[in-house]
Amino acid sequence: MKQLTIIGVGVGPDSITQSARRAMESAQVLFGAPRLLSEWSTAQKAAHPCYTAAKITPIINNSDADRFAVLVSGDVGFYSAAASLCQELQGVDIRMEPGISSLHYFFARLGRPWQDAATVSCHGRHANLVDTVRRSAATFVLTGGNVPELGDALCRAGFGGLTVTVGQRLGLDGEAITRHTAADLPTLSTDPLTVLLIDNPAPDASCPTGIDDAAFIRGQVPMTKSAIRAVTMSKLRLGPDAVCCDVGAGTGSVTVEMALSAWRGRVYAIDKAPAAIDLIRQNCAAFHIGNVTPILGDALEQFTALPPMDAVFIGGSSGEMEALIAAAVAKNPAVRIVVNAIALETVQQAMAAFAAQHITPEIVQLSWAESRAVGRVHMLTAQNPIFILSGGGVHE
Repeated sequence: MKQLTIIGVGVGPDSITQSARRAMESAQVLFGAPRLLSEWSTAQKAAHPCYTAAKITPIINNSDADRFAVLVSGDVGFYSAAASLCQELQGVDIRMEPGISSLHYFFARLGRPWQDAATVSCHGRHANLVDTVRRSAATFVLTGGNVPELGDALCRAGFGGLTVTVGQRLGLDGEAITRHTAADLPTLSTDPLTVLLIDNPAPDASCPTGIDDAAFIRGQVPMTKSAIRAVTMSKLRLGPDAVCCDVGAGTGSVTVEMALSAWRGRVYAIDKAPAAIDLIRQNCAAFHIGNVTPILGDALEQFTALPPMDAVFIGGSSGEMEALIAAAVAKNPAVRIVVNAIALETVQQAMAAFAAQHITPEIVQLSWAESRAVGRVHMLTAQNPIFILSGGGVHE
């Protein structure tokens, strides 16, 4: 059987391990990105500037050689091509040689331990950087020529004042380590080989529900109150990777709590009022949230253009209840749907919409009162009763 060794070459010529160097020398054919091959290949050894299974496989199959190596920067287990190669290559004996990653190198240069740092790769992939930063005291980031965009995201989430240490060309000629604030990043010129370390002195990894109403920026648009929000969130049953939608999002109070719970996922907040969209953005910034997409427009029209949802909350449907629920189920038959209704007519519409999708909803009717001080005593003021209808999902 032919043998393929995936070799982590570290962050520069001086950081490769002796074991990795021996594995490279014993290989008859090398694969890797052009930058790595220019550093390590020789005239006596065949070299191919590729590193995906689709391109490597035919070369291996048609070669008389039996020892091959793929060069990857840093370490084989830290956001490298090794994972996909192991999954996709067939009929090859795969071995690995670890290397020094940019994470290890950077923290060593800074004289700091890295075991408690969160790690995010924003190099050619989507990542909720803001929400990782919110939850972590230190966040290490692999970038890919997108430092200004990452800075914009941090600033929009109210993190412009955080300290960011920037490492460029680590282990190579022109290495530079500088310190900035996140507000500097949108206009900072950096090398494509750049990493970031973002320090957050007040991390918050909580996923609160029923947040106090006073914590939200308010306007003249509707807001789901704290007590109702807490029950609504319990019915949504969101996991950290959930993709979800808040239809008729209003102030964005449910949007914020959805985003805090689905912190590795995505929340789409739809409302037809420009004032609501503005408030949603303000409240997301106030809670340092970066995984929300506010959408202005008609609920049904905008919803049908979105990806399949794990959960949908409908706080206002503009008369499109049945079509909205049908669209959600059509995209994902296992979608979890929660509807809040004050008017009896809305309850009837929601029940009919659930029935049309062969879903038997759970119906909870809440009546509650809030205290207020009257002189030396406290009295209760009754609030509007509300119906919460929920159904669908894997638990049904």
